[in-house]
Amino acid sequence: MSNVYTSTDPSSLGTSLIQTAYDRFVRFALRSTPMFRMIADSSPAQQAMPGSSVVMQFYNDLSPQTAELSETIDPDAVGVPSTSSVTITLREYGNVVLKTRKLQLFSLSDVDSGIANILAYNMRDSLDEIVRPTLVGGTNQVRMNNGALKSNLLAGANAGTVGGIKATDIFNSKMVRFAVAKLRGGKVIPRQGDLYACMLHPDQSHDLRAETGGAAWRDPHNLGGPDSIWQGNIGIYEGAYFVESPRIYTNTDGEGSATVYRSLFFGREALAEAVAEEPHTVIGNVTDKLMRMRPVGWYGVLGWSRFREAALIRGESASSIS
Repeated sequence: MSNVYTSTDPSSLGTSLIQTAYDRFVRFALRSTPMFRMIADSSPAQQAMPGSSVVMQFYNDLSPQTAELSETIDPDAVGVPSTSSVTITLREYGNVVLKTRKLQLFSLSDVDSGIANILAYNMRDSLDEIVRPTLVGGTNQVRMNNGALKSNLLAGANAGTVGGIKATDIFNSKMVRFAVAKLRGGKVIPRQGDLYACMLHPDQSHDLRAETGGAAWRDPHNLGGPDSIWQGNIGIYEGAYFVESPRIYTNTDGEGSATVYRSLFFGREALAEAVAEEPHTVIGNVTDKLMRMRPVGWYGVLGWSRFREAALIRGESASSIS
């Protein structure tokens, strides 16, 4: 008589006793750090009243008066120019999750803390996505077209086009020098000390750090100490400090559907923010008859607008590793 094994065989005891095991600790998705809202460093200082929009104004200076005064003639008075203004429209934003009691009781993981974490990130992530189009929509730009630097800040018809950006028109030191020069020339207040800021995509950072030559990134970093090369960061360069982020806006609207990256060069007062109610977590009321549906979400009322156009320049380029 042959042996009958008590085993994991479908006809044996192991069929009902051996089960799939799960790790009760559930990981979150890969995330990037929201950062566009932090550019907003201006807000209403003496708001007169609540309202659906907020108008912020600038005084405009008098024109220089360089003519010599006559000893015996009383000079004519001049009028102070009208103010310039920026309007920020306030809007409601929010999101909500309606969690059931049954899920809470049956879940193998702590679903409450998981939902709280997901909603908190969703709030920051959503606000960043809302702010980004305002920044990308700035009127000043510098771009590469067929290897040449183009900008609406250059004299004449030298703006180029997004559709003229080829896959070989990569981010480079010329763009950094140009943007910093125009920010300085526009009397823009630097962001940190004497430095302006540049937010760029890691793909653009790769191309800048691969530059070689006397007027490029890599050669002076080889000579001046290779720490930045070992660490893989740009550091301070050409009057700017750099922040890399995969959140930089991209679109396949270059020549031949080349991917175009929109980096941002900026100083102080590039973006203004008005807040009627700071975004925050909201635990909603349980209103169903058996009190099984529990709402939790986030809510805020706020808005943004470009504040000083001169303080923001959009850099448009392709990347060699797009």
